[in-house]
Amino acid sequence: MIAEIIAIGSEMLTPYRQDTNSLFLTERLNELGISVAFKTVVGDNLDHLISVARTAVGRADLVIFMGGLGPTKDDLTREAVAAALAIELKRDNNLVTELYKRFAERRLQMPENNTQQCDVLAGAVVLTNTKGTAPGQWLETEFEGKARMVALLPGPPHELHTMWDTEIMPRLREKMPPAAIATRVLKVAMMGESAVDLRAAPIYKKYPNVETTVLAGQGQVEFHLRATAATKQEAQAEVDRVADELEDELGDAVFSSHGESLEEIVSYYLQMRNAKLAVAESCTGGLVAERITSVAGSSRSFLGGAVVYSNDLKTLFADIPPLMIEAHGAVSREVAVALAENIRELCSADIGVGVTGIAGPGGGTEEKPVGLVYVAVSNGHKNEVVQRRFFGDRERVRRWASQLALDMVRRMLM
Repeated sequence: MIAEIIAIGSEMLTPYRQDTNSLFLTERLNELGISVAFKTVVGDNLDHLISVARTAVGRADLVIFMGGLGPTKDDLTREAVAAALAIELKRDNNLVTELYKRFAERRLQMPENNTQQCDVLAGAVVLTNTKGTAPGQWLETEFEGKARMVALLPGPPHELHTMWDTEIMPRLREKMPPAAIATRVLKVAMMGESAVDLRAAPIYKKYPNVETTVLAGQGQVEFHLRATAATKQEAQAEVDRVADELEDELGDAVFSSHGESLEEIVSYYLQMRNAKLAVAESCTGGLVAERITSVAGSSRSFLGGAVVYSNDLKTLFADIPPLMIEAHGAVSREVAVALAENIRELCSADIGVGVTGIAGPGGGTEEKPVGLVYVAVSNGHKNEVVQRRFFGDRERVRRWASQLALDMVRRMLM
């Protein structure tokens, strides 16, 4: 069974609001083994709503409409679904009476336009809304000879969540054969998407029952694995089989096998090794420290460090000799190593990180172009330094540099 979720409201087509209800519904549907094949956001326009509704019921077994059930003129969901399905919309006088009663109990006068919330699709079951005034609706019907289930739910999350758990989930459980969905997320650091997929595709293509989605961005590639089976254990076994083969092929480039972030993994390794970390950052401006400290409990392993953006502060806070900067430049292999070594010693840390580079968009030269970055890691026994040139805007260069720094710490701890 596949489902489509339709979020209704012109406000969600602006930069100021977003649909979060669909994330909740997707999780609940997946618990039942129902895949969400489509998600649509549509504004408060009757023609657009009718078009979207017709398309949805033509391709999905279960269609869920969220929002547009209120009392105002732009609440058009009921009318749109009725038109799309070519069924009648009738006012339920019992609902009208209950609505007047609710307002009277609160000693409020009910505006007449509230009664439009009592219009019900022919054949639909009214769903009680214990958190608001707009009732939901559940309809089992046929469209172009195919059985369809349609749910109309209120938009406010606290109303939708309650109605889903109390009214919709029990209905779906009765109709669904036993099924479960299992997922895994693997993350690979500092490899290009095409290079990773060249090695990974022959593996995941052997398993058509496991849906594999490959995502890439800013220093990592993610494999999202998903399988459906009669039981959770069977589904999990299928995704684990693919995940294990991918890990064997990609080796230590895989830094996370269950969706953890790189900073979470680094914090885990630091605590497991009982090691302390300090950083000296120039072009990343504290981004490495920010990412590490975003992890709860990072104070057990992260000591701190310094943002040494200017040459003077590289000398003052990280003890970099001015003659070194003069001889090699602030953006150099030598300065990166000295930053890592010195910050480790100054902070009495086990591992030190030094980052220096040219984030852009200005400041580059032919010899040292924009995007050139040096990252060094020192543990007192050995130093590792990597020179890379990252392409893109300033934020992309900084993010890639921080990713490289964290991955180098991870590998040293391994």
